[in-house]
Amino acid sequence: MALNPPAWCTPALLKVLLGLMALCLAGYILGPPLYWHSMEGLAAVSRSTSVAASADSSSCPACVCDCASRPLLSISHGGLNNISFTDCSKHDPDMNEDTEKNFAELLTEELKLREAEALENQQRADMALLEAKKITSQYLKEADKCNSGMETCEEAREKAEAALAAQKRQTAMWEQRARQKGWKEGVAKSRAESQGNVQAV
Repeated sequence: MALNPPAWCTPALLKVLLGLMALCLAGYILGPPLYWHSMEGLAAVSRSTSVAASADSSSCPACVCDCASRPLLSISHGGLNNISFTDCSKHDPDMNEDTEKNFAELLTEELKLREAEALENQQRADMALLEAKKITSQYLKEADKCNSGMETCEEAREKAEAALAAQKRQTAMWEQRARQKGWKEGVAKSRAESQGNVQAV
């Protein structure tokens, strides 16, 4: 018995629904970045046009600085007003001399600090160099000891090889004499064994 699908569940309708879901999903994923990107572009365009319009309409008036009537530092509602200080100090020769003296003193102090730091670094480097020289000297002494020990061992090995070679020559000479006198290796072993058995009884 075959199942009949309902009339509203046709393949064309399913394709349309799937296409609509895909479109909604793409809008959900790509929508916010595109929205913010376009808003930033519009804000940049509107900012550039408003800056250009305000630059054309207004110009900065000339600043007047009467240093004699104003205090050196004036505190306004917004805090310390540094602009008046810098403008007035430019025209005051006593202030320039004091500033130059203070600046020179600061530079001298900075140079002394850097010199002391460089001297300290130099002393550390010298100490490290001396330590490295000591360690190198110790390693060289150990290497010399090893070399002399190796030479002694080599000499002893050569002497042992020479003594072994002499002993082999002497053994071969005695074996040759014994064979000349009629000694055979198998006969000598059987005689030694028989003599050992007789002594054991």
